[in-house]
Amino acid sequence: MHIESLMTRDVKTCTADDSLDVAARAMWENDCGCVPVVDADGGVIGMLTDRDICMAAYTQGAALSALQVGPSMATTVYSCKPKDSPATAENLMRTHRIRRLPVIGANGRLVGILSLNDLAREAGRVHSGKSKAAVQARDVSDTLAAICTPRAQDAAAQVA
Repeated sequence: MHIESLMTRDVKTCTADDSLDVAARAMWENDCGCVPVVDADGGVIGMLTDRDICMAAYTQGAALSALQVGPSMATTVYSCKPKDSPATAENLMRTHRIRRLPVIGANGRLVGILSLNDLAREAGRVHSGKSKAAVQARDVSDTLAAICTPRAQDAAAQVA
């Protein structure tokens, strides 16, 4: 099984010049907590989460319509390819503590997004016997645990 069979293909995006209210509206209308930020060629230059929007509004004390996406987005982007395995995606998610990965095609453009939810749904299908064992519930659980480990706990473990 490849990522392309699990990913969401109809991905809503925004640009760095969009206001945060544009991104928030896209998330609200499409029931998602993240939008990739793309350049004019469709290349992913950042990721913006609902938490990023909230923190920008709180720390800058301004209306979302007055704030641009660019300063609030994460500019380090971890991604996968359509032909990558679920295990590859899970390793990236664990290592970098991220719940969503943009899927980048051979042309360098966004072709989809893979979320931890996508992996969990596939693991549920495996558990119910409706799918082959490409994604295991234990792996999804381990990935979620790694993502959710408090950073302070990580720092303490590195010191010890």
